[in-house]
Amino acid sequence: MNKELLKQIITPSLLLGIFALVGVVVLSSVHSLTSHTIAQNEQTSLLKQLAEVVDEGSYNNDLLNDYTMLDGAALGSNYPVTVYRARQNGKPVTAIFVTSTPQGYSGTIKLVVGVRIDKSISGVRVAQHNETPGLGDKMELRKSDWVLSFNQTSLNNPQLSGWKVKKDGGEFDQFTGATITPRAIVHAVKEVLLWSTHAQQFDSIFQAPSEPAKVLDNG
Repeated sequence: MNKELLKQIITPSLLLGIFALVGVVVLSSVHSLTSHTIAQNEQTSLLKQLAEVVDEGSYNNDLLNDYTMLDGAALGSNYPVTVYRARQNGKPVTAIFVTSTPQGYSGTIKLVVGVRIDKSISGVRVAQHNETPGLGDKMELRKSDWVLSFNQTSLNNPQLSGWKVKKDGGEFDQFTGATITPRAIVHAVKEVLLWSTHAQQFDSIFQAPSEPAKVLDNG
């Protein structure tokens, strides 16, 4: 094979190899930059959700760096439950459960539920869902104030028998044309409260070692 023919064969292959290498480097760099941005956005979003279910000014620790994990089955969740711990000068204030229920009309609904040390609800927010727009999505605070009906509630307010939607004989409103979604949420919040009423279990949340910061990833 003469040198000219060899050159004609090698040069295109070499150029293709260089282009491929450059492409890999560029894609890797873009992925690295976007992954960092996405992670930061997720952390910011999570912190906002956590802060919304804790009484303002009631804690002074870093929530994202103070959490423990629980078996989801114990709380009726179809995923492991992450519990963030709000403390004031080291003293327990509120446990924030990132839990879920598989009983939504369109599948899993992920919730953020704050429980104070007196076992009352400090707040509830919907973190993720696939419910029908215009019906089931009324659980979102930007769509209605329904989720605020959990504020200050406990297993004594209302009584345990009242932890149902009104259609089932309980105290909580359902949505017009949609009962399954609010029924699932009420049940999930009740499960968190039932678990929390066991003093030893609830206290163990604040006694467990802290783990590294993470983002909302229950499933």
